[in-house]
Order: sequence, then C-alpha cells, then structure tokens
Amino acid sequence: MFRRLATTCGALVLALVISAAQAQSGYPDRVITLVVPYPAGGTADLLCRFAADKAGSNLGQQVVVENRPGGAGGRVGTESVLRAAPDGYTLLCAAQLTFSVTHLLFSKASFDTRALEPISVLAAYPLILIGRGSLPFDNLQDLIAYARANPGKINYGHQGKGQTGHLLGELLMLKGKFRMTEIPYRGSAPAINDLLAGNIDLVPDYLLANKPNIDAGKLKLLATGSRERLKDYPRVATIAETLPGVSADTWMAVAAPPGTPKEITAQVSRALAQGFQDPKLRARIRALEADPLAGTPDDMRDLIRQSFKTWAPVIEAARIVVE
Repeated sequence: MFRRLATTCGALVLALVISAAQAQSGYPDRVITLVVPYPAGGTADLLCRFAADKAGSNLGQQVVVENRPGGAGGRVGTESVLRAAPDGYTLLCAAQLTFSVTHLLFSKASFDTRALEPISVLAAYPLILIGRGSLPFDNLQDLIAYARANPGKINYGHQGKGQTGHLLGELLMLKGKFRMTEIPYRGSAPAINDLLAGNIDLVPDYLLANKPNIDAGKLKLLATGSRERLKDYPRVATIAETLPGVSADTWMAVAAPPGTPKEITAQVSRALAQGFQDPKLRARIRALEADPLAGTPDDMRDLIRQSFKTWAPVIEAARIVVE
C-alpha cells in the first residue's frame, strides 16, 4: 500500500494544475487553520507543521497551525473540526486511530469521526516494543515463551487507555496467546521513566524518543511493527516474523469537516502531494524515523479501512472503552 502511495505521489506531481484550480474555484482566499489535537513539539505536531508549510506555499495562502489538545485521543480538537464550517478553512491533522476506530473507543460519544472528509495521509512511523535493560529475554519470541511459562510475571505500561501503545499490547497478547498485566499511564514519558527505573517490564511506543536509550543499552528493543527490519537495527526482528501477518504503525493525516466539497479536498490533497515531493522535506521526515507518504483522498480511505481491520478486533476482544 505504501509503495502504491509513493507511485501515486509521483503521478500527482506530473499532473498538478493547482494555480488553474484556484482561479476557477476562488479557494482559498484567506488564511486556513490546521487544527492539531495534540500539544506542540512532538513528532505528530512537527509532521502537521510540515504539512501546513507546504500546503500554504502551494495554495498561495497561509496555513496556520492551531494546537488544541485536550481529552483522550485529542477529542477536544477533533470535535471542534467536526463542528466547523465545511468551507475548507478549518482542517484537522491527526493520527490514524482518530479516523478509523474512535467511534468504537468512545461508544457514548456525541460525535463520529467517520464523517470527516479524507484529504491526505502525510507520513507513517512504526510502533516498537521496548523493555527494561535487565529483562531475561531479548526478543518477542522469547518474551512470549517466558510469559507463557511464568503467568502473571510480565507487565507492560502504555500512554493511556485506547492509545496506540495500549492497543499494540492487546494485539500482541491476542495474536501471541499470552497474558501481561496492563499498567496505564498519562502519556509516554512517565511510562518510559518507570521503564528506565526498572519498575515495569515493557512499553509499546515509538522509536524517535527512545532511540538514545536503546543505543545506550538502557532499554532493549524487542521488536518493531514495521513491515521490514529497521536499517539501524538489522538484528531486531519485526513483529510479523514472530506473529505472521501482524504489523503495527501509526500515520498522520489531514481531513476536512463533514460536507466539505470534493473540489476543495482534492485541491488541498494536490498541494500536499506536491509539497511532500521536496527532497529536503522528505529527509527531515525520515530524520523523525517516519516515512513520507502523501496521496489522494481515496488512498487515505484505503488506509482507514486497513487500520479498522487491524484494531477493531483488538478493541472488541479486550473490551476497550474510553469514557
């Protein structure tokens, strides 16, 4: 799928007629707000800012990032975009779970993110499974064997109920047929601090923030959710090598309020596709341990369906509900 997205990007660049489309539609004729439902400074926020910069340049109007964190899974910012006028001047930049399974996680919510209009996926980055340095095993296969032989002895921390780390932990247990004790935290940082202190055994997380501690030998990289082994860690197996068919990554994407005209979403999508072909930007994205994508609204719909297929059974099996 990701290879097809890359091919799509190349074709889009060759066919770009953004200036002509602007002349016909009149959009945009004022500043666009890109809502990011997370705090400033993280990988997600940086990717959204890259998108705002490139979209603004190619659309001929400034795109301003507005961080609106709050609520589980970025609920506050997401809801504000769902209520916004469908005119293309308020957009959302969020992670995959927002678009694919929020309606399952928030069963009593008064909103449904499936109504959002897809624009473009920006980049994807794999989840990883890391452990404290003193663990008696070094990989996922041995973890599963140890957990089966020692029921109740292994635990894992995650950044919050219904977040990607929580879902990956449940996915591993579901597919690997073993159990771990779940320890929820409020964010990744306190979970990683306890992992470094040896207070917990494992944390499913992302590579960028943990790379220094992995390289220093303070944490063990047990497995990666990528489709291929990471070039910096060729000896570390993917999750799929132990549990065939299982991969786990997250991606950032841009969407518009429900009812936004297809002409507008297509125009923004083309602007992003053109911008994400910039070699310097692609290098900056890869420096974040992410793969640049950017494709059409239909490409994003395909990835939403894939994400739902991966995570919906996990949410149902583990009976995960975020109040």
